[in-house]
Amino acid sequence: MGYRVGLTYNVKSEYVFKPGDPPDANAEFDHEDTIGVIEAAIRSGGHEVTRLGNARTLLTQLHRVKHLDIVFNIAEGDEGRNRESQVPILLEMLRVPFVGGDGLTQGMTLDKIVTKKILIAENIPTPRFAEVRNPEEAWTVPLRYPLIAKPRCEGSSKGMRKSSLVTTPQELARQTAWLIETYQQPALVEEFIEGQEFTVAIIGNQPPEAQPVVQIQIEGKLDLGRLFYAFEHIHSGADYVCPAAIDAELRQRLEAVALQTYRAVDCVDFGRVDIRVDRQGEPYVLEINPLPSLSTEDVFMCVAKAQGTTYEAVINRILDAALVRHGLKANAEPLLSATSSH
Repeated sequence: MGYRVGLTYNVKSEYVFKPGDPPDANAEFDHEDTIGVIEAAIRSGGHEVTRLGNARTLLTQLHRVKHLDIVFNIAEGDEGRNRESQVPILLEMLRVPFVGGDGLTQGMTLDKIVTKKILIAENIPTPRFAEVRNPEEAWTVPLRYPLIAKPRCEGSSKGMRKSSLVTTPQELARQTAWLIETYQQPALVEEFIEGQEFTVAIIGNQPPEAQPVVQIQIEGKLDLGRLFYAFEHIHSGADYVCPAAIDAELRQRLEAVALQTYRAVDCVDFGRVDIRVDRQGEPYVLEINPLPSLSTEDVFMCVAKAQGTTYEAVINRILDAALVRHGLKANAEPLLSATSSH
């Protein structure tokens, strides 16, 4: 049975740069090509697709939304720390089912400091952190160097550059001053975890299932040391290795902590958890993304290849998970996975 599926999204070309904007201001938005392949993937499952665009466009098309069965949401929103909540909240008000986390989940997870507090409350390992609202606070941060400084409420490696890793209070003050001025928000400062980095995609709900663990390779290295994924690596210098060449024990630990994180913030249908592993083999959750990139150059395509399936099949597994959750479909196809989360 085919469904009438809406597609909400933001594309890079719609962003109008303002004076003073950093070059990565539209980094979270998708390329038009990505929207096209997602639409084609949904159609390959026998569904009709209606493009709805971003949150502002959605407001002008409310009459079209009411005739849809479900909306596949990948919209990042327009501005502010609640931007990823905009489309989900509009759809909730219209009582239209949608794919992915609700407004609360999207808002909590875009704010990295709120996420950190939830992880700590749930006893999920995460690097020690501090919030810096004024660069002068950098001199009294009670953390162990080296540290890494990030914007509090951004994704897609926005605000992350080589100078984000700091080894002295002077460097921290300079970097946090730049972040606060450039992104108009406080800085998140964390103790930097030297070692390896992984990301775990998750699909489904009852139960959610971890997909093959993906390892981040930067500049040809798997043991990253003090290397980390920065904005300049989006186009070159970083690769995904899937499945990660790790032993079964570490794989199981990464899957377990990823699933624990997914549940802690009420992720549904799909998500991705980024994890750093230190020299002693201890995992630390960096962040969870309930609205991860579905680009064919990103993690979910790597997962599809590792499982011997197709990108189209993965997109329809995500859609099926949402259809079942909303009671629109009796049963999803069995999920292919390298693990069981029972």
